[in-house]
Amino acid sequence: MKETPENRDRIEKAVLVGCQLPGTDEEGFRNSMDELAALTKTARGKVLAELSQKRERIHPAAYIGKGKIEELSHLIEETDPDMVIFNDELSPSQIRNLSTILGVKIIDRTQLILDIFAQRAKTKEGKLQVELAQLNYLLPRLAGQGINLSRQGAGIGTRGPGETQLETDRRHIRTRIHEINAQLNLIVHHRERYRERRKKNHVFQAALVGYTNAGKSTLFNKLTQADSYEENLLFATLDPMTRKMKLPSGYTVLITDTVGFIQDLPTTLVAAFRSTLEEVKEADFIFHVVDSSNEDYANHENTVYSLLHELEADQIPVLAVYNKKDNRLPDFTPSTKEKHIEVSALDEKDILLLKTEMENRLKHLMKPFMAEIPPEEGRMLSKLRTEAIIESFEFDKEMEKYVIKGYAWPYHPVLDMYRKDIEKGTDNV
Repeated sequence: MKETPENRDRIEKAVLVGCQLPGTDEEGFRNSMDELAALTKTARGKVLAELSQKRERIHPAAYIGKGKIEELSHLIEETDPDMVIFNDELSPSQIRNLSTILGVKIIDRTQLILDIFAQRAKTKEGKLQVELAQLNYLLPRLAGQGINLSRQGAGIGTRGPGETQLETDRRHIRTRIHEINAQLNLIVHHRERYRERRKKNHVFQAALVGYTNAGKSTLFNKLTQADSYEENLLFATLDPMTRKMKLPSGYTVLITDTVGFIQDLPTTLVAAFRSTLEEVKEADFIFHVVDSSNEDYANHENTVYSLLHELEADQIPVLAVYNKKDNRLPDFTPSTKEKHIEVSALDEKDILLLKTEMENRLKHLMKPFMAEIPPEEGRMLSKLRTEAIIESFEFDKEMEKYVIKGYAWPYHPVLDMYRKDIEKGTDNV
């Protein structure tokens, strides 16, 4: 059955299964299962029931033990779900064994996340990245099974490359992977050129990062007056968006809204989206947005910092932004001992506070200056308005010059002029 407009929005029923290992405490396991339920909802699914088991290690053949398999079989008979979703990435043999025993569609956590990404991708690059991740995931799971990529049906786990009617032969899949990589390399090349242009023009770049559903897109919209998609669902934003953000002084920086991070983000996705995540690596400054209303916020922070380390972006200056302060936990305590800020993305005063903090950070990176510029230097005056933080801009009638005070980057031409004045013994300050 091919996915059609009629069945595309059908709510699918699911049973969730999780396995708690010795290294995970009760609270951590519960949060992980709650997140799996939220992922299922985001993928347009309805959770009918949950089943869990404590084990020393994952069962190599069926993920859970024989007794739990029987219990799961009875649960399936009682609830009649469309699928069973497991809270870990399953091996090809585990999927095959579980499908045979249970007689129902089996989805693992990775496939569920890939499916959500397939729904969310809007740009050509996003769609290619999702397809690449799905094909890399499916490749070892298709060998010898006779499953074709046109898929057996519609719904969760079936979106994305399945709709392109690709053959399941590994040679065909690898050919398609090669084609996608070639197309992505072209896009990466274009993005690198844009980055080089921004660097050449001395444009300051900030990035919003954080755990999925931390409120990045809402914050992004308020900071930039943009219309980035926002919704109380996981991975509401997939394709990165870059917009101008005007600071209180009028100085403009660029800020990028990025895809949300998540625990156990599939390695295939990290690899496929590396070119997109490079936007974070190239940033001059990072806003790390944290949902202070989420009980697992500390673990979410650790996940983000781990991924920043993996992306080699952990040396970039970071400001922790604890969002949703109007709904924060009663016992909320900021995890970081570094400078941080607590805001509500819906409060205009907090948005101004955040912009002011950004501007203060910039001042520490820039150099203070004072310059006297004649009116005929119109180009320099215009450049200063857009390329420097101006604190005062006045016209001195006696000198017939503009007296300007502010902060500029060390390489800005106005500082070169100022240094020449000092060498001539005509210090303006």
